[in-house]
Amino acid sequence: MQKEGKEKIRPAQAQPKPGLEEKMKPTPESKPKLPGPKLEGKVAIITGGDSGIGKATALLFASHGADVAIAYLNETEDAKETQKEVEKLGQKCLLIKGDLAKEINCRKVIQKTVDAFGKINILVNNAGIHWEQQELTDISTEQLMNTFNANFFSVLWLTKYAMEYLKKGSSIINTTSVTAYRGSDHLMDYAATKGAILSFTRSLSANLAEKGIRVNAVAPGPIWTPLIASTLSPEDVAKFGSDTPMKRAGEPNEVATCFLFLASDDASYLTGQVLHPNGGEIIGG
Repeated sequence: MQKEGKEKIRPAQAQPKPGLEEKMKPTPESKPKLPGPKLEGKVAIITGGDSGIGKATALLFASHGADVAIAYLNETEDAKETQKEVEKLGQKCLLIKGDLAKEINCRKVIQKTVDAFGKINILVNNAGIHWEQQELTDISTEQLMNTFNANFFSVLWLTKYAMEYLKKGSSIINTTSVTAYRGSDHLMDYAATKGAILSFTRSLSANLAEKGIRVNAVAPGPIWTPLIASTLSPEDVAKFGSDTPMKRAGEPNEVATCFLFLASDDASYLTGQVLHPNGGEIIGG
């Protein structure tokens, strides 16, 4: 029943139960939205796209027709390999090197992408860092600021500067984490940044809904990426992911499909939501 005060968005109508679809006005849309390439003609920015989840997402986007701009810190060898693989799929790939913990570099990423491709349709805020610390007192102010600048403020800055170019139908996808929901006793500052990204995603989605720009997030669990091998102890690396219900870490290409779904029109009725590729851990939200 249409509530009083709500704007009517379709003709008033009624049927006896259980109702017939063919008599509905308009008829519900049931056919698959995109049977072919899901991102054809689109331009996507993917931060941290040189390796791991970002690389897998870049390759999957390219396989569905998108050109990509990859922002990365200093892993030039990995970035060039990703670029080569994207180009083999018939798409363009722009590499942008720079520390996204600095606002000026975030602005440069947006401008260089627009200069190269003329538009931005998809923004994937994926880059992140962390350092293990067993005690709160071991987290220096320098580490705290570095973690927040790289993980959270970069998301805010990139999105802010992209707003000029994002039009109706655009998609913003942020990488949060399972730690945003359950915390982490050894990654406290990292988990805090991921919680901030979660709240920012929900807030921005409400802000942009009427403009037709969708904002969602992906909250991976343990995923086998260079960040893990370069920051955890050898003992922790050896058992990484074994505490999940599936008893293993996930692979980047098992997460990239979440980004493809949220970037495409398949997710046209989703905003402010989070997907959870985490090996089966049940968490709130």
